[in-house]
Amino acid sequence: MSDGYHHGDLKSAVLRRALEVIEQDGVQALSLRSIAADIGVSHTAPRHHFGDLRGLRTAIAAEGFRMLGRHLIETRESGGEFLDVGVAYVEFALAHKAHMTVMFAPTLLDAENTELIDAKDLAFGELRGGVDAMAARGAIEDAAAAVIAGWGLVHGIATLGITGNLQDSQLGALVADGDLLEITRRAARMLYGSPGSSEQGGPAN
Repeated sequence: MSDGYHHGDLKSAVLRRALEVIEQDGVQALSLRSIAADIGVSHTAPRHHFGDLRGLRTAIAAEGFRMLGRHLIETRESGGEFLDVGVAYVEFALAHKAHMTVMFAPTLLDAENTELIDAKDLAFGELRGGVDAMAARGAIEDAAAAVIAGWGLVHGIATLGITGNLQDSQLGALVADGDLLEITRRAARMLYGSPGSSEQGGPAN
């Protein structure tokens, strides 16, 4: 079987097909041999880039964290406050469900992979940086609690949304229009106030 791919193209093709499989059938359905057959390459070809299935999942997670970090940075650099960065986190999760499924499944990944470590540092560094900036101007007193609470809030909402648990619960009726980004913004205001306001860091009025 002829691979028919350039070096970089094959890696991208495997990643794209893997994400499609996760989106359709879940991460447990991933198989390097099946992916190779799907994209028309030899069954050993994907191993040149990923080694094994854990390597493939780790590459997906690293890509996801890099994309998340860049999305959060773009939000901040366009003038977004910490609250806006939180909303952007949920926005990313809803748009990249397959990535999120793998990113937060540590038992499926190689925790010592340097690309994964660097990508996680990029994303979580952006979340931490937003809290540190608020603490520096006296908007919050406990930065450690603030960053954990903020992440817990947005990640929890994102997880409820991408798994369908919020929609399937009796609480789903509280989000009648299905706008999780707006409900995220409203929930975050309860913790951090409105972006740019003097009330940031305390409950919104």
